[in-house]
Amino acid sequence: MPQPLTLTSLPLFPLAAVLLPGGHLALRVFEVRYLDMVRKCQQAGAPFGVVCLRSGSEVRKAGAPQEQLHAVGTLARITQLQSPQPALIHLECEGTQRFHIQRSHVLPHGLWVADVQLLPADHPTAVPPHLMVASAALARVLASLPERPGHRPTPQPTAEQLGDCGWVANRWCELLPVPQELKQQLMQLDNPLVRLELVADVLDRTGIARA
Repeated sequence: MPQPLTLTSLPLFPLAAVLLPGGHLALRVFEVRYLDMVRKCQQAGAPFGVVCLRSGSEVRKAGAPQEQLHAVGTLARITQLQSPQPALIHLECEGTQRFHIQRSHVLPHGLWVADVQLLPADHPTAVPPHLMVASAALARVLASLPERPGHRPTPQPTAEQLGDCGWVANRWCELLPVPQELKQQLMQLDNPLVRLELVADVLDRTGIARA
């Protein structure tokens, strides 16, 4: 059996948010510890890691306790970078593959880096009949998003995506108004069918899928 791929000294971007594979993330970068990192990743065509904070703030403050990170995050691939001024970068990123942090430490200027083990991508799993209501509701929600003010246009999902448990569950995780801790737990689940089952339970309890 092949050994899982590992990455060493992966730069990390701790956020009070969860990035899921296939998801999109917009970032406004202004801290010195991230400006150089982002430019180097862009030049090298390399990803960085997005991890959700257990505690602490996204922006470092003098005298504040060190951030505490969750152990599982997602690689972020830069899809667009704009720098309207020297100390400001606007980023568009896409989540690709999940990883597990094996070791991490903070560099002198405050940047987190980690040795990580990449986790397997979701195995394609067809949405079973009893969960098609979640898929149909997601299609309706995504179709309505372009009508909302300030929404960034995104391609409409394909039939293949709407028929895949992992993709449907991940998109609902991004949209649902639930605590970040729950989103983190759902993202960490290796079984996409179980992830969608749990998402469908939230949809059923809240009535969102019937809206």
